[in-house]
Amino acid sequence: MLKSLHIGRYVSKPEDLRALSALLEALGFHRITAEDTRSTVFAAPVGLLSVNALPSEYPKEVLDHLKDVNRLIVLEVSNPDDVFSIAQKQKLKILMDSVSPKTGERSFSLALPGEIIVTVHGKPEELPAGMEGELKAEGKRFAIVVSRFNAFITERLLQGALDGLRRTGARSQDVEIMRVPGSFEIPAAARVLAESGKYDAVICLGCLLPGDTAHYDVIVNECARGIGQSAQETGVPHAFGVLTCETLEQAIDRAGLKMGNKGLEAALAAVEMASLKTVVGRWSSVVGKNKSKARSRKPPAKKRRS
Repeated sequence: MLKSLHIGRYVSKPEDLRALSALLEALGFHRITAEDTRSTVFAAPVGLLSVNALPSEYPKEVLDHLKDVNRLIVLEVSNPDDVFSIAQKQKLKILMDSVSPKTGERSFSLALPGEIIVTVHGKPEELPAGMEGELKAEGKRFAIVVSRFNAFITERLLQGALDGLRRTGARSQDVEIMRVPGSFEIPAAARVLAESGKYDAVICLGCLLPGDTAHYDVIVNECARGIGQSAQETGVPHAFGVLTCETLEQAIDRAGLKMGNKGLEAALAAVEMASLKTVVGRWSSVVGKNKSKARSRKPPAKKRRS
């Protein structure tokens, strides 16, 4: 009886094998053998065997390739548009691209190295609507904890954070700034601010650069752990804007140059999370009220006769 199905495809050049393997991994295939220059085996969530007649409406170039079944791989995906973008980035030749007017399913064929043809088809998944916060800081209060160590970087992060809060509607009087000696002290200060109950979110800003000892690794781990623990235990959103860079150049790039300003990004994250907490809180209160009403409508339990 049948135990498994294995379909092999062959290419003549090692570089073609590497290119094909890179595409398959990008699509979500799972490599089940060690990387090899001669052979690689991949597994997919579902495997099917189909027998088909060649459709006459296909372009001649595609039909010529499909006549040689050893060149064909058919993939069903849940995100055809994303796969198409991956194919474009890898500069693969698009042989055919169409969308069904009835079902909305997209189908396209790619010419891969080694004269292999991949036909990709699928319909974009319709995801349920989810809850999310808004970038609106009106009526909310924010605390910013900023490290004085590496101040030439952290002050730039602070300016970025203040800019982000202003852009989303926060007032100057609703923003409190607390400076601490270094990044190691950020979690303790953030927790004090969060436990005060005065702020809707706390923004943590700092900059850590490695030196000649393991001091950097210790501080990085404790800083991240402390900020995360404070957020979880107080219920107040904490935005992580502490740079952990390998070089000074990387830190400068992330403080307003090539990589944007991570302080601004942290502020926007804090605004969104503060808004999300408000949305979830309202939803939870409505659910709680409905449950209370349901309980109140239940008939009283009958007393047992003695």
